[in-house]
Amino acid sequence: MDFKKVNAPLNTVTHDMGKLDVTGNVYESIVIIAKRANQISVEMKQELNSKLEDFSSYTDTLEEVFENKEQIEISRYYEKLPKPGLIATQEFLENKIYYRKTGDAIK
Repeated sequence: MDFKKVNAPLNTVTHDMGKLDVTGNVYESIVIIAKRANQISVEMKQELNSKLEDFSSYTDTLEEVFENKEQIEISRYYEKLPKPGLIATQEFLENKIYYRKTGDAIK
């Protein structure tokens, strides 16, 4: 996923609960958003770790840790991205999330 092209807000936004009632139940919508946010979070963490892996060495000295500006810039880039919950909410409101309901549980 290209996080640069996400048009989610960087700050928390208050949404109308009626807009989140796409599934017929607000709580189901929140669960869908939460599950997607977890997926995005895992994807972001894997991408960040793979980029920072290039810089890792087991014999770092104190000077090397402070002088690694590229690593700091990569970390700052990911800190400035919208949070996974905001991205997931924006995707949900734009109908970009595929979800399905399973059958009712057997009583």
